[in-house]
Amino acid sequence: MKSFLHQNILWALSIVALSMGACDKRITASGPAGTLKTSGTTTAVAPKLSAPIHNSLVLFNGGDEGAGGVTTYHSFRIPSIVRTSNGTLVAFAEGRRWSPSDYGDINLVCKRSTDNGASWSALREVSAAGAGTWGNPTAVYDRDSGRIWLFMSWNDQYKTQISDFTQWGDRRVFTTYSDDDGVSWSTPVDRTSVLTPSNYIWDAMGPGIGIQTTANHPGRLIIPAYGRNIYSDDHGLTWSYQLIAGGKHESTIVELMNGNLLRNDRPSDAEWTTAMSRRKAVGTIEGGFGAFSSDAGLPDPKCEGSIVRYNTDNPARIIFLNPDNTSKRCNMTARISYDDGATWPISRPIFDWNTCDYNAIEAGNNIAKGGYSSMIKTADFAVGALIEINEGLSDNSTSHKSIEFHKFNLGWIVNGATEP
Repeated sequence: MKSFLHQNILWALSIVALSMGACDKRITASGPAGTLKTSGTTTAVAPKLSAPIHNSLVLFNGGDEGAGGVTTYHSFRIPSIVRTSNGTLVAFAEGRRWSPSDYGDINLVCKRSTDNGASWSALREVSAAGAGTWGNPTAVYDRDSGRIWLFMSWNDQYKTQISDFTQWGDRRVFTTYSDDDGVSWSTPVDRTSVLTPSNYIWDAMGPGIGIQTTANHPGRLIIPAYGRNIYSDDHGLTWSYQLIAGGKHESTIVELMNGNLLRNDRPSDAEWTTAMSRRKAVGTIEGGFGAFSSDAGLPDPKCEGSIVRYNTDNPARIIFLNPDNTSKRCNMTARISYDDGATWPISRPIFDWNTCDYNAIEAGNNIAKGGYSSMIKTADFAVGALIEINEGLSDNSTSHKSIEFHKFNLGWIVNGATEP
């Protein structure tokens, strides 16, 4: 890992390069008739990309980190990351107290960065009451109000496996929010009665991040969830949901250039058997979504993935991150789409070594890299990505799990290739 001094020099050079002509602009407003606004040239020209950067650090360190006098967390999993209007990054994770298990005493924790990911605050707990499971963090930032919303799933400490969930309400929906860029958090509010369909026994938020729309219904907040999209048109004063047939798994969402929405979901066991790839569907909140179909360009080993709209000026880009493998959570790969997720012509693995050779990893006592992820565009036009790592494949049931923060830019992903 490069020193932070070296990282900061590289990032400063990247910012200078961007100011000299990069076309990496954020979405700021809607264009005509419910389309995303484009800025700059509309003719096909070669964009000026900044010098490649890619740096990383262990952000949530399983087995070696605690908060507020709490016993050290055994593992951290299930990342989520947002950026506020002033550029602050807020990273979330499940802090698993005693084991890497999906159930048990699990708290939601966060860290903050005010320098585009160069340094981070100490660990703090967002939701930690009781011995039950606070999980599936799914955050969204409201650029109009300046509020960070965090959706969570909750169940009590007596649920230790899927078969323990037997009735509606065993798995609940909670929200909390921060009005000071993640420094403090409101008391969690139970929204199960409004946001959980009456026939649900199992439920899950995201996990990852939601979006705020820019074109159709500008300012709408949307949280992808199990079998539905949860949304608010009044900045979180009230929330509703839209059912989506076939969308009953871990989910991501992004706004397309024409204002439609793209759901990109993890395949179920049955869907994966037929096509070992991500599932996608396009639609709107008012008009509904079409049927899900397999995206052959996005192989998947039944794992959560992350998606983010990078820019809308020409060429418009969406970036996707997941394990590029059909059986193992390895070979994490960032891909770029220039046609709203129809194809993914440019990609680059996050790691420059074979993270799928588990035998070599175990023999070398190395850390297995890959798993769940979450991405956001940083204020200095890079991508900030949280990626899970596994510290001991020899015994998956007891090994510590941690989360790395990676920062890379377009120049690094493109890697000398020609963009459309």
